[in-house]
Amino acid sequence: MIEADLSCLPDAAPRPRKKTVGVLVGHGKGAVQVGGDAPIVVQSMTNTDTADVESTARQVAALARAGSELVRITVDRDEAAAAVPKIKDRLAQMRIDVPLVGDFHYIGHKLLADHPACAEALDKYRINPGNVGFKDKKDRQFSAIVEMAIKHDKPVRIGANWGSLDQELLTALMDQNAKLAQPAEARAVTREAMVRSALFSAQRAEEIGLARNKIILSAKVSAVQDLIAVYRMLAERADYAIHLGLTEAGMGSKGIVASSAAMGILLQDGIGDTIRVSLTPEPNGDRTLEVKVAQELLQTMGFRTFVPLVAACPGCGRTTSTVFQELARDIQTWISASMPEWKTKYAGVENLNVAVMGCIVNGPGESKHADIGISLPGTGETPAAPVFIDGQKAMTLRGAGIAAEFKGIVDDYIQRRFGAKNAAE
Repeated sequence: MIEADLSCLPDAAPRPRKKTVGVLVGHGKGAVQVGGDAPIVVQSMTNTDTADVESTARQVAALARAGSELVRITVDRDEAAAAVPKIKDRLAQMRIDVPLVGDFHYIGHKLLADHPACAEALDKYRINPGNVGFKDKKDRQFSAIVEMAIKHDKPVRIGANWGSLDQELLTALMDQNAKLAQPAEARAVTREAMVRSALFSAQRAEEIGLARNKIILSAKVSAVQDLIAVYRMLAERADYAIHLGLTEAGMGSKGIVASSAAMGILLQDGIGDTIRVSLTPEPNGDRTLEVKVAQELLQTMGFRTFVPLVAACPGCGRTTSTVFQELARDIQTWISASMPEWKTKYAGVENLNVAVMGCIVNGPGESKHADIGISLPGTGETPAAPVFIDGQKAMTLRGAGIAAEFKGIVDDYIQRRFGAKNAAE
């Protein structure tokens, strides 16, 4: 069947976002809503020793400036808890107003009780139902954290993780499964335990008195297919706001690809209110990479816009010159460096699309699809570079100054299009 009915062609769009209960994190100007009808939120986590106030504040600031809208910090001992109010004060001095999330394991109930200033300074608590307490202490310690959240009017993320899954729950489900005539595979039971752990804990938190609009859920695993299955199950059974993330994604391209594959599918399904890309950084690497990847994932899929997009061809035998590669790199670097100023002067500039192409095959066509594009000559082609603006050929550039001329053209376009819009408003 070659032909299709033109009146019923499919949309190129994700499924409608699942409606969840919105959760407000933070107060005042820096407050961020997760879920409801709010945009999908980008968040990150520090890897400094939280007790080191200056190092942690600097990294939080770097993550926030890179675009992280929530930043999580480890609160694992008394020294870390005591440092949290000082970190908030230092961030205020740096004019960084980003909500801070406290990550608690094992002794969160004690740290929050012993350090009320920490409990108040944090904007959200993250607790793991798999290690909040064991045996008879579990319910008591979980209740203590929830009661502290109620007292200080803080939202809570209940984050199950298959690396620290509630073993009592898992064992009970495995025993039930073993008695079935046709038992499910162990991995499927583990996924069910993950979902139940998160949902049971959320239900218990509500029974204690935590409002539904104060609860965010996550259920993280490190295998892509399992993550997709777990979050689909979780989204089907409840309307709590959902935090997406592939735990222990790994380093470099592996971590980026795995996180993008898993979360891309879920986001396309309409699942997810906030995301974190959990990359293992290179030694002394840039922690802000996880923020950039999260932003690029959301922008590439059309959910949000953060910076102008630069489309560039990959190059082939027709483009033996490195000119187009260098121009694409220079334009991307220039745009990134200019964005802090542009954002204050040109509202909407993040929606700009730029194309830098390397030869005549796809160059003119791709450039016409962009707001502004340039098609550089390939090997053996006439040494001229047509520039397209709003789909129309506007001029042709020649000579050694093409890069500088094109930057000037882009800058002029931004001023005319976005500057005029701002002036009119």
